[in-house]
Amino acid sequence: SCTMIYKLKLNYFIMIQNGITAAMTGVGAEDDIPLCERKTVTDFCYLLDKSKQLFNGLRDLPQYGHKQWQSYFGRTFDIYTKLWKFQQQHRQVLDNRYGLKRWQIGEVASKIGQLYYHYYLRTSETSYLNEAFSFYSAIRQRSYYHQVNKEDRPELVVKKLRYYARFIVVCLLLNKMDLVKVLVKELSEEIEDYTQRFNTEDQLEWNLVLQEVAAFVEADPLMLLNDDNAVVVISNRLQEGGVPPLEQGMVVGQLTLADALIVGNCNNQVKFSELTIDMFRMLQALEREPVNLATQSSKPGTLVREDSYTLPVTLYVDTSPLSELPANSVLLVYLSATGVFPTGRSESEGPYDFGGVLTNTNRDVVNGEMVQKRSQAQKEMHCLHPGDLFSFTRKPLFIIVDSSNSTAYKNFSNLFGQPLVCLLSPTVYPKSMQDQCQRGSLFTLFLYNPLMGFLSVCGLSSMRYGLWEKAQELLRKVFHDIGQMITSSRVIDQAYLQFYGDEFLRLLMIRFVFCCTTLRLHKLFREARSFPESYPPLPKQEMVESSLLQKHVLELAAMLDVQNLFSDGMLDNY
Repeated sequence: SCTMIYKLKLNYFIMIQNGITAAMTGVGAEDDIPLCERKTVTDFCYLLDKSKQLFNGLRDLPQYGHKQWQSYFGRTFDIYTKLWKFQQQHRQVLDNRYGLKRWQIGEVASKIGQLYYHYYLRTSETSYLNEAFSFYSAIRQRSYYHQVNKEDRPELVVKKLRYYARFIVVCLLLNKMDLVKVLVKELSEEIEDYTQRFNTEDQLEWNLVLQEVAAFVEADPLMLLNDDNAVVVISNRLQEGGVPPLEQGMVVGQLTLADALIVGNCNNQVKFSELTIDMFRMLQALEREPVNLATQSSKPGTLVREDSYTLPVTLYVDTSPLSELPANSVLLVYLSATGVFPTGRSESEGPYDFGGVLTNTNRDVVNGEMVQKRSQAQKEMHCLHPGDLFSFTRKPLFIIVDSSNSTAYKNFSNLFGQPLVCLLSPTVYPKSMQDQCQRGSLFTLFLYNPLMGFLSVCGLSSMRYGLWEKAQELLRKVFHDIGQMITSSRVIDQAYLQFYGDEFLRLLMIRFVFCCTTLRLHKLFREARSFPESYPPLPKQEMVESSLLQKHVLELAAMLDVQNLFSDGMLDNY
């Protein structure tokens, strides 16, 4: 009969969602349930099932581009918006007839938080990071997972632990360090309770999660203190007035940074979730301060970005973004990875003969360098060679390589005549600084926060916020002068001027020049390999070795009382 088919369909939905054979309370009295309440349960089951199907389908989407995934994200957001509102409007019926538990509400909220987080990862729109935080925070405040520990189901406790791990990642990205410490303490207690109650095989894995997040927090190279000795947390995203403005008479290009590929594979570097500390820092260096999403859209499911000004960032290397780059757009490629060196000398000097960076962590690595155990005629297949990036040069390309073999990209071929710049890290650091590499690269630290890089190279790990502000004011003057040098130079390669019109690229180039001058003046940096390089080369005499910049660096050193660490002039042997 129709009634029997209806009941079977209803039970089918319920079994899928709960893994049990009946969800309606009082099975024998099911005929007494009003039809409208049955429909409410059926509609809820449909929305829940559909939301899970769409959410699970996200993992099959390509990790690049916009056209392939944005519409799918929109549909997924839409169904979760309906599901969330539906359970709010019909909570009493769902409690009585479906047996809706608070942890199930928490699961829905957690999925919405994950949606916002992954949308942030694909677009770098920090406003969506704030939305993810709102949902994760609500789960904790409303104790949605509180009753999970009372049920004899370890898989439910794992859901709670994973929620904590995701919440911590979002808080790290939003620099909510005080809350991170509280969440880590709560997660530690949850893990201890979980491992005591259930004889599971994943205890070591969860303890590793705790170790990773603790190391990630400790990797911060500087402690800022106010007058009350309280720690001051600062943001390193681009803020209003944070970059020297374009001035009248400056002739620069109109290119705009449209997409970025961030790759991290450094051996033994601190990491949490999918982010190494270098990736984490570069990600923030390419973002603006978060804005309130409520001012951009009328409902959480609205994903149309008409006025988006933040930078899309992808964590995978693929040539597909090139086809979607608008006119006058730039692709940035950031590589932070262990160096792979060629075995012996090659008869040729092609784009695959200088080695590159490692793309597979399960390799033989000694002292941060890849050791090849194959004949000289064979190339390391898990190496990203300069030649592998040639296809990217069809469009304006900005490359940053932070590696012990960054110089493999020094003679990068520009096959298509488009603007191309490569900023390359030192390949060797002074011995006294090599033990700090696990906490992140010094080169990336300079590009992320130049003053932190300066303090790190001077061995300063804490300072007063008032002095920090004074030093930042001096740096603003230094950066203004560097900008003037770049735009007024008659011998600089035009690619730098083409990229200078974009705020993010302008700031990266200025910070790079400051890093070059600082390390050249520092007494511990004696080898040429310890200095950053660039392709095309920047003019040394009028820029990285400029007497004006030397004066600025020494002035900053005097302000911080570390002038004894720096030479009065450039090294004679370079």
